[in-house]
Amino acid sequence: MNGYFNFIAMTKIGTALLKISAVPGRYGSVLILVLIAVVMVSVIGSQFGLSELFEWKTSIILFDTRLNMTSIGELQWHIFALLIMLSGAYAIKEDRHIRVDVLSNRFSARTRLWVDLFGDLFFLVPFYVFLTWYSFLSAQNAFVFGEQSNAGGLIDRYLVRSVLPIGSSLMLISGIGRIFRNLGLVFGESETLELPK
Repeated sequence: MNGYFNFIAMTKIGTALLKISAVPGRYGSVLILVLIAVVMVSVIGSQFGLSELFEWKTSIILFDTRLNMTSIGELQWHIFALLIMLSGAYAIKEDRHIRVDVLSNRFSARTRLWVDLFGDLFFLVPFYVFLTWYSFLSAQNAFVFGEQSNAGGLIDRYLVRSVLPIGSSLMLISGIGRIFRNLGLVFGESETLELPK
């Protein structure tokens, strides 16, 4: 009986980790509206042949002392990177990630859990451990060397580079959470294997 409660606790811990890692992706979806607005400014500015949009005296983060069309173009990619890296853990939590559905639909719930466990233990977690470490070093170097756009666009390139270790850490947490949850479900004495949301 004690082992059964340990598996229940494992499932709850895993579910909690999945929920925590999905929060930025859930609320970060608002960035789609910001991205649409930035793309509209880019299209309108291009149609009117604009180059410099605004200029000011005090340097601000990302933009320095001006906003030009190069900045707008680069900002689109920055926001897109933020959306992608924040949404991965949310996709894992909601079970909306890519699968080979032709095979997956034929598996039992228990077999799908085992496939996820294998994939998470041997592919997802090792890959995101490596990516978190490597991308952290990349963001750190960008900060130390003051990396910025070569085309006169955005400054503070470390900000967009820091999105990768943050998103990778969220994926790592979600992978570990799913491992805990699935181990609890597979080895627990539950008759049904419905996955908690």
